[in-house]
Amino acid sequence: MKLTKQTDYAFRILMFCASSGGRLSRIADISRVYGASEPFLFKILQPLVSAGIIETVRGRNGGIRLARPASEIKLGEIARLTEENFTIAECFEREDTDCPLIDNCRLTSALREAMNAFMAVLDKYSVDDLARPSAAVITLLAMMDEKPQVNRQP
Repeated sequence: MKLTKQTDYAFRILMFCASSGGRLSRIADISRVYGASEPFLFKILQPLVSAGIIETVRGRNGGIRLARPASEIKLGEIARLTEENFTIAECFEREDTDCPLIDNCRLTSALREAMNAFMAVLDKYSVDDLARPSAAVITLLAMMDEKPQVNRQP
């Protein structure tokens, strides 16, 4: 199973917000820390805001923050929200398959069981589990925020 960049960066945005202790986070800061473009991050924010996971504060000193406690935001919820589909084999898409065994094959049920197990593991973990226990992550994010820009000449 491979998750898309959207899901990966949704996790990262949420970790950043969780590690900021309730303070507003700016997309420009998240973009700089993770090396992702601001338009890409804004695209990822839309479903997170619509689902009530992130809240936005407009204005000069605005930004984003978690709308719910990090401990209540499960990774499986985020993956389901940001992934367009979980088709891991052609036979998951009944309309698009040309397999003659579609109605009698055990592969589909085995793959569906594997997908359910994958999601069950993601459902066990919260954003808080990713951000809170690791002081190193918080320190690294803070250090990235404070790093001076170095201009190197050839």
